[in-house]
Amino acid sequence: MDASPEFPRQSRVPVFNMPAVVTLSIGLLLAIQAVREFLLPDTWDIRLVLDLALVPARWTLWFDPGQAAEVVRAAGDSGDPGLQAAREAFARYIVGEHAFQPWTFATYALLHGSWMHVIFNSVWLAAFGSPVARRCGPWRYGLIALAGTAAGGLLHVLVDPLSAGPLVGASAGISALMAAAARFVFQPPASGYGGQPWQLPPHRPVETIPELLRNRTAVSFLAIWLVTNLLFGLVSVPLVGESASIAWDAHLGGFIVGFLLFPLLDLRETPRA
Repeated sequence: MDASPEFPRQSRVPVFNMPAVVTLSIGLLLAIQAVREFLLPDTWDIRLVLDLALVPARWTLWFDPGQAAEVVRAAGDSGDPGLQAAREAFARYIVGEHAFQPWTFATYALLHGSWMHVIFNSVWLAAFGSPVARRCGPWRYGLIALAGTAAGGLLHVLVDPLSAGPLVGASAGISALMAAAARFVFQPPASGYGGQPWQLPPHRPVETIPELLRNRTAVSFLAIWLVTNLLFGLVSVPLVGESASIAWDAHLGGFIVGFLLFPLLDLRETPRA
């Protein structure tokens, strides 16, 4: 009689097949949006945005108060003419407050402009945050996201220093996770593995930049991502269903940091150039 090998017993598939830290991240973003939409009075919500959103002009005025007139003028020259008065009033408020809020380089990622915005970001976070969290663990996952968020905010301030428009959204941190995942998820499967559910492929090292350039799938992904963000910057294309434009520079800042930082934080190997 033939003997059958005893294969590992299959565990139950969870409802949300994501690392716990990714599920918690998405849950936090959705919970904050729900509280703002359904519980907070408008005045409290405006206060929350003022305290947590990243406003480039706030930083410009901190270092150079003489730019106050330019900040107000820039607010009047941008956007829908119907909103010009509101933009100028908000710019004058920023000019008058003289606030220094360093935490906003991180906290702006907790806020979103709408349900469409937060759901869109949650989908991308699930897709690209999950492989990074599985490979690196929750702390390194969080560090990459935080570094990308801060870098994206900094580049946004440098590109548009006179803007009094609040920057919100987790896209810069998600872009960092996306870039980190691109360093290893597009590698072809190891030969001889993956044919059966109990066969676990060996660890695949982070691809170096030359190796990535020889990987057609990775190059295609990176090229599409970069071109798309360039188009958003050139023509100020808003997200579908949104009135606000996409902060392409924040995406780019986060992506660059995630791409360069991930090999230094990869838990399973010695960093390679």
